[in-house]
Amino acid sequence: QVPLVESGGGSVPPGASLRLSCATSENIYNNYCMAWFRQAPGKEREGVATIERDGSRTYADSVKGRFTISKDNAERTLTLQMNSLKPEDTAVYYCAADRATYYGCNFALVYGEKRYGLDYWGKGTLVTVSS
Repeated sequence: QVPLVESGGGSVPPGASLRLSCATSENIYNNYCMAWFRQAPGKEREGVATIERDGSRTYADSVKGRFTISKDNAERTLTLQMNSLKPEDTAVYYCAADRATYYGCNFALVYGEKRYGLDYWGKGTLVTVSS
């Protein structure tokens, strides 16, 4: 198992911003595609955003224009900047990574992780958006 440790979750009002971070190993950070998924209570886990080894990004329609996925080389962390948060964004957010030998992490987001599963997962961080 490789370490994937999320941080930055919390409780905020609608319209607020929050920044999540995911720390990992040098090998994972440099050679794997990475992603953010989330799971709301009573719902299936869904893809939020992915970043490939070449830096290309893919977002779920529900977060386009509001969320930004990026990598901070100085801290070797994957980040998710979330703006204009809505109650519907309430969920446990998970950091994930994959070797992407044949397909990128974007396939897990677009077609589902059951068909294109990712290799490694963190334990998650809770984000609650409410008045």
